[in-house]
This record gives sequence, C-alpha cells and structure tokens, in this order.
Amino acid sequence: MKCSFRGKIAGVLLAGGQARRMGGINKCLLSLSGKPLLTHVLERAKPQVGPIVLNANGDPADYVEFALPVAPDVVSGSAGPLAGILTGLEWVAKNAPNCTLVASFPGDSPFFPRDLVEKLYQEIQAGSAMAYASSGKRHHPVFGLWPVAKRHELREALLVNKIRKVDRWTSQHKLGIVDYPVNPTDPFFNLNTPEDLAEAEKYFRVDANGLSNENH
Repeated sequence: MKCSFRGKIAGVLLAGGQARRMGGINKCLLSLSGKPLLTHVLERAKPQVGPIVLNANGDPADYVEFALPVAPDVVSGSAGPLAGILTGLEWVAKNAPNCTLVASFPGDSPFFPRDLVEKLYQEIQAGSAMAYASSGKRHHPVFGLWPVAKRHELREALLVNKIRKVDRWTSQHKLGIVDYPVNPTDPFFNLNTPEDLAEAEKYFRVDANGLSNENH
C-alpha cells in the first residue's frame, strides 16, 4: 500500500470476544506455528495501516509483548464486533486525528490478504461509504474499512437502536464489497475451535518457509 493511504487509515484488532467455543480462553494468545496467533495477525495488518489499537476486554498486561495500546469496549454488555469497531473509531478520533478511516481485523484470522486494506480503500474512493470483504459467497464484515466520522451514528445504533449485527448497520449505507477466491484456502479462515487451530497448523506446514500463505 502506498504511504499516502497509510497516513489516512488506522487499524483496530478485534479481540474482545468471549471465545466460548475455545472454552473461554484468550484466543489471540494461542500458539500457532510457534508464535501467538495475534503475532500472525499483526504481521499482516501492520504493513497495511498506520497506528493500530487492540480492542480487548481482558487484563492489558496480557498484551505487553505486542507494544500496542489496548482499549476495552466503550459500550457495556458484550455487544459484539460492532462494539469493537466503535471502540476503534473513538480511539482513533482521540489519538490519531489525522486518520479518517479505520480498518478492522479480527484477532483470530491469521491468513487475511496482504492487499486487503488497499482494495477496501479503492471501494471508498469509488464512492462507497464503507466497505468489507467476502469470499466463497460469504460476507466477512469484521474485515472492514470504516469512516471515523460515523462513530456518533454507530454509537446511537448500538445504544439506542440496539443493533448488534454488523451487516444490519451496514445495510443502511452505500457499501462496497471486495471479494476474494478461496483457493487454495479461504483467506478469511478464523479459529473458533481447537479443530480450527489444528487445521491452521496444517496450512503452515504446507510449506516450511510459510510461502504457501504469501499469496493470500
């Protein structure tokens, strides 16, 4: 991505979920191919955006090694990924005022495309109010690009209108969709269960140098 793009776009890593199918453990700290899952996510996110904030509701001390600011949900009640997106928007408004857009990345998806933010930004440039990813006829709204200026509207949607699903909120706006192929694997594969973690390990073993994941 060109530097001019990164100057406008911050990132929020969404790690505020409860991970019930993983037994309630801190999913993003699980070891994958010898490194914390969050490290893999950061390796893909950092080159695509400027400042990054981690949205997490646990003890900030758990994330010291990542040298990231940690922001818990700004609304209570485990409101899901929309709460994390709002947290990112409000954090950026206060701490990175030169950024007008926020890219969101879930903390449990280590294979997302390395050109994702650039393609989402192209949708914004083409006139969309916001944009998110899709693959294999499935939408992935947690991989999105969001205007910081929409933070007040999103807060109202969460607190007043009780909207919880990302696609319900985005349906009210002009939306851009960026579609990716699923071959050889779905780049938006996420880890919800121990079986998913084992599957992700297989992806890394396809090529000992990790090159099998470079094209995603």
